[in-house]
Amino acid sequence: MIEKLIDEIVKKDAPIVAGLDPQLSMIPEHIMNAAIQKYGETLEAAGEAILGFNIAIVDAIADLVPAVKPQIAMYERYGVPGLMAYESTVDYCHRKGLIVIADIKRGDIGSTSAAYADGHLGKVTVGSETIAPFDADFATVNPYLGSDGVKPFVDVAKENDKGLFILVKTSNPSSGEFQDKVFSDNAKSLYETVADMVNVWGADSMHGDYSDVGAVVGATYPEVGEKMRKVMKNSYILVPGYGAQGGKGEDLKAFFNKDGLGAIVNSSRGIIAAWQKEPYKDKFDAKHFADASRQAVLDMKEDINKNALGK
Repeated sequence: MIEKLIDEIVKKDAPIVAGLDPQLSMIPEHIMNAAIQKYGETLEAAGEAILGFNIAIVDAIADLVPAVKPQIAMYERYGVPGLMAYESTVDYCHRKGLIVIADIKRGDIGSTSAAYADGHLGKVTVGSETIAPFDADFATVNPYLGSDGVKPFVDVAKENDKGLFILVKTSNPSSGEFQDKVFSDNAKSLYETVADMVNVWGADSMHGDYSDVGAVVGATYPEVGEKMRKVMKNSYILVPGYGAQGGKGEDLKAFFNKDGLGAIVNSSRGIIAAWQKEPYKDKFDAKHFADASRQAVLDMKEDINKNALGK
């Protein structure tokens, strides 16, 4: 799967993934009102509004970005209708030719981990039928239960030509409370130890220079990005934290290899809620929210290509 992602990044000249993390406060009133008129003030209306919002944004940016990253919690909060909107969003993005990174951050052990992997990346058998439930292309995985939690994902991904992004150093301010702790026996931090394990987990999933097992390293820690790029030479790095969390193009140089590959940068609120934010809110009204998202992607692409990749 990683080779497909790289092909799309190169074709669109955009190492960008758009995070589809909708909140009802981001959705323009005309979309929300139409959903409520159809379903009442219900969870079904929330799911309908989210899906309509997502479709409009995807239509506006699908020719610009190689991938999208829906965060499943933003859908789960609305129960079954929200999950139906999630499933429909994944399906629609695939129809538009986009690679889908399921931001599920699952981490459990044994049969539970295998069940998560089957549901999001693999297939299940019902009678004589084999079905792919959510059918994402990549999934984010929390590794802090150890190999027992990661290996089932690796196995399912390999069997189904899918990929993973393992949490190594996350972008949130308190990540260091655990991830930066140093083990006295080898003087390595927890996140460095996880990075070493990413190399182990990905060794049998190579496609050219890169493995289907990648890593998550936040843009808010560029010095860590530089270190991790050297440690995980064969892992693609998914970089959250651009835009709303403070990351900028100039912070991203070290995440990329000299050939301009090796990393893909996520922006969520900065793209899908652009119509509510500077510098777009004075240029685009609620009716043109998707146009604001498109402009935000164009600006992000220019920033990364100029200030991170020197193009």
